[in-house]
Amino acid sequence: KRLKGKESLEKMLNAEYLMAKDPDHLPYAESVLTAAAEAGYLRTAEWIAHIIFEAAKVSNKPDKVRFDRFVLLKDAYKKMEMFTNAVVACQCALEIRPKDGPLRDELRDLSAAMTMEKGKYGIAESFRDSIRDRDAQDKLQDQGNVIRSDEVKIEAVRKARKKIEDGHETVTNILELAGAFFNLETPQGQQDAIRVLENAYAKSKDFTFLKRLGEFRIKKLKQQIRPLTGQIQKEPQDEHSRKQLQQLQHQLDEVELDHFEKCEGNYPTDLQFKYEYGRSLIKAQQFDRAIPMFQESQKDPRFKVVSMDKMGLCFLLKGWEDDAVDIFQQALENCVNKDSTIAKDIRYNLARAYEASDKPDEALELYRKLAQTDFSYKDVGQRIDFLRKNGK
Repeated sequence: KRLKGKESLEKMLNAEYLMAKDPDHLPYAESVLTAAAEAGYLRTAEWIAHIIFEAAKVSNKPDKVRFDRFVLLKDAYKKMEMFTNAVVACQCALEIRPKDGPLRDELRDLSAAMTMEKGKYGIAESFRDSIRDRDAQDKLQDQGNVIRSDEVKIEAVRKARKKIEDGHETVTNILELAGAFFNLETPQGQQDAIRVLENAYAKSKDFTFLKRLGEFRIKKLKQQIRPLTGQIQKEPQDEHSRKQLQQLQHQLDEVELDHFEKCEGNYPTDLQFKYEYGRSLIKAQQFDRAIPMFQESQKDPRFKVVSMDKMGLCFLLKGWEDDAVDIFQQALENCVNKDSTIAKDIRYNLARAYEASDKPDEALELYRKLAQTDFSYKDVGQRIDFLRKNGK
């Protein structure tokens, strides 16, 4: 029964009542979060904040809705003094509005609070006390963190499973259960996550489940690739690890190609999926199919410059060097920060296009400018030596 009171606890219970009626309606979850944080029910607030954050990350809602959601999370985490989480939420909001000055200032303050939270600088009498306290805490944390982390993950599975068992088999709850299984980070947990999504898709034919399934498969492969990459960096002569890495990378390329092709087909107006699909097509050397994807994705300001860069690369790899030069030049003109990483990539690719079109003087000039600002960038030094050695 819905309560009529206005106290914090009653507000939270009323919000929970509405959320139970419509679990997929995130504004109800936001009301639960706000009320729980105000009432001091931190475990409830933390639990609901996690659900909102995961939903916000994959949301296709307009930027304003996503921005407001991340700001709400930032404020809630700040109220709970969970400054690390607040920093992450604030960073997500800034990715949507990078020029928001007040928010950037707040991020600086939150980062400082996070540092104090981690190092206890605001409590210990001196820096030495803080370090000594920290050493003692670390010994206890090393023993308990793994167990505590596993317990939290198992509890998340239990709560998510109970929602389904109680008859609330909504899209949000199914995704939550699959995510909880996957976050166990065990082979069985990941298999259970895949099983949940496959069964849900078989019953409903809702592409949302197939999309999340693809995301999990990509994430799993990247988790397998990461330690192998580190191993090869330590032991460059480890041929066994190198061969494993090549096989996994090839598998990842195939899974991403299939995933983004399906996403682009199911969300034809989402220009981000066109960009990602185009990137996968480049890896598959399907340049003629990739170019139209980038021609579309460049209409989104977020992907305009990177799409032009990738489009120019397609023309270059096709052997259309003059067209590649034109596109790289246009991309560089549209690049706001001429010292950014993408600007370096475009200059390098433009130089390669000049080389391929037998214009070594123009290529050398670009390579020289790159070397003057970042000598270790790719193989710039070797290319300058080669062009000068050959009298170019």
